[in-house]
Amino acid sequence: MKFAFSTLGVPGLPVSDVLGLATTAGYQGVELRAHPEEPAHPGIGPRERAAVADEFKRAGVEILGIAGYARVADPAADDEALRAELEGLLRLAADLGAPFVRVFPGGEDAAEPSEADAAAARRLGAAAEVAADLGVRILLETHDSHRTGAAAARVVGPVGHPQVGVLWDLMHTWLGGESPTVTHAALGPYLGYVQVKDIASADDTTPLALGAGVLPLAECLSLLADDAWVCWEYEKRWYPAAAALPPQLRAGREYLASLRA
Repeated sequence: MKFAFSTLGVPGLPVSDVLGLATTAGYQGVELRAHPEEPAHPGIGPRERAAVADEFKRAGVEILGIAGYARVADPAADDEALRAELEGLLRLAADLGAPFVRVFPGGEDAAEPSEADAAAARRLGAAAEVAADLGVRILLETHDSHRTGAAAARVVGPVGHPQVGVLWDLMHTWLGGESPTVTHAALGPYLGYVQVKDIASADDTTPLALGAGVLPLAECLSLLADDAWVCWEYEKRWYPAAAALPPQLRAGREYLASLRA
């Protein structure tokens, strides 16, 4: 099993510092948050992209994925603007050598769930060939309007393209009432990688150290293949009062590894 952490836990940190944390704590990969406040996002040019890719290569750390903020299930979204946003994320991932791009559903305002499903499937299907040409896979995160594995599968199943899959966010599937066994069965061949975290309760989602909360981490990891990627998404960016991530990184990785020992 391979472990990564998301830069959501260390917002705005320079790439060199992120890599220092990864190598010191023994992580094989990093998920890069693609936002203008971060050093790597679709707005940077070819020279900056090459520099980021080179830094990761020299450090021996993989860029697991590009965490974008496109919302593909919102029926009211402008298709052309969304197409351009998706293509920008895919090209950034290809330039950096990242195999995955994360997108959100964001279809809470749809009149009916089927309307959001259809919008997301249409847009992901349209982007799939671009993704295939670039060698990148688009992953719909289990989140907001499609927080369970069953809901995400309603979208990616009809798309039926190998370059469109699902990013399993364990917290959201748990909040949606799914056990890890049920989620894993629903996602099947669609699964790209897993985001883990820990929280005190359904009413308090402030990030905690892994193993200090209520999420079923052991059950989740027991279901994954030996070569699966697991990414710790510590949401420091949204919870400024939460404890700092860097001092927890090594212990967090060791805890996850112990669940597979």
